[in-house]
Amino acid sequence: MKPTHTGALAIGVLLAMMSLSALAQSTDAPASAPAGASMTAKQARAANRALQRRVVQALAKTRGVNATAIAVRADNGAVTLSGTVPEQGQMDVATSAAKAVPGVTSVRNALTLSTF
Repeated sequence: MKPTHTGALAIGVLLAMMSLSALAQSTDAPASAPAGASMTAKQARAANRALQRRVVQALAKTRGVNATAIAVRADNGAVTLSGTVPEQGQMDVATSAAKAVPGVTSVRNALTLSTF
């Protein structure tokens, strides 16, 4: 019977595949992270607070909006407006003003009409 080296060959192929797999996985960022998402949690919170302040300032400067009862929440560019306004038209103006702020990617309007 002729000796074969298939066992040694199989082990060699297996080791080569494992080393290639290890090289392919040696990135610093996880595969699911978007490009440029190296922001720490502390930096993300600071960015959210800064965006929130810019939206609040924009609402305060916007004519036709009583922003005293409007709360703003920012999360990675997504802004939520909540609270009350006295007229329906102010809801639309507030949403437009928030959308115009640089860094805002979307606006969710959760405002309600006040009845006082």
